[in-house]
Amino acid sequence: MKDYIVRATAANAQIRAFAINSRELVEQARSIHALSPVITAALGRLLTAGAMMGSMLKGEKDALTLQIHCDGPVRGLAVTADARANVKGAALEPQVMLPPNALGKLDVGGAVGNGILSVIKDMGLKEPYVGQTQLQTGEIAEDLTYYFATSEQVPSAVGLGVLMEKDNTVRQAGGFIIQLMPFADDETINALEEKLKTMDSVTTILDDGNSPEQLLELLLGDLKLEINDTIPAQYYCDCSRERVERAMISIGKKDIQEMIDADKPVEVRCQFCDKIYNFEIDDLRQMLGSAAAKSSSQ
Repeated sequence: MKDYIVRATAANAQIRAFAINSRELVEQARSIHALSPVITAALGRLLTAGAMMGSMLKGEKDALTLQIHCDGPVRGLAVTADARANVKGAALEPQVMLPPNALGKLDVGGAVGNGILSVIKDMGLKEPYVGQTQLQTGEIAEDLTYYFATSEQVPSAVGLGVLMEKDNTVRQAGGFIIQLMPFADDETINALEEKLKTMDSVTTILDDGNSPEQLLELLLGDLKLEINDTIPAQYYCDCSRERVERAMISIGKKDIQEMIDADKPVEVRCQFCDKIYNFEIDDLRQMLGSAAAKSSSQ
């Protein structure tokens, strides 16, 4: 099954909901970055959330970045997504190994530890929107639930999961985000809370053969669920040689000159897809000229 997101409403639009099957994109991230199982689960959850949150963006060119800076052994995670649910991500320490937690599960909270979650939305304005909250558990879903409530004042329930095979490939991955609109009544809120208390984990539901639509049906079927649309989701890196050149020019004349003085070709590796870009001395001289022209025009 290809990865895709379902967007829906329920209880006469008092609830909006998103659900995703993200197995392929999380497996692609695991393969690109050679992630350990626990970091596959951590980054996979953030990628899954990023794809859904990206699909909430209004403008076609809008972009979203989720960053976690933390004191756990992974040290940090970053994910970016666009409004078409193209998503990419990376972990600072991709190969952390930890014993299972007290429940016998992958110890994502132990890998992440304490820190800050930042949500950055670039919507084409002069400055991007930045929301920051303290990590609550390091388990990602709970941290995003807290972020939505405190930074965006939107009561939300977030469920995220990654299930691994014995050969450390991804067996299942997916999630949901359910949000209450300001006019939601107490009856709707109570019904949703009761349903969330009794539901199985996301990966259990998906591993039973259920689709994202069926996941939402299990959660919201008693509340007049209406599926609005579905959109494909994928791991996609939009890096290019031109983008890397622009980034290098932006570091300024001094640093480019130091690269030229070293008299060695420069290798730049994309942190998101591992693609390598090589620049010869002549390339660096052209960048130096561009950087000089840029600084003189400012």
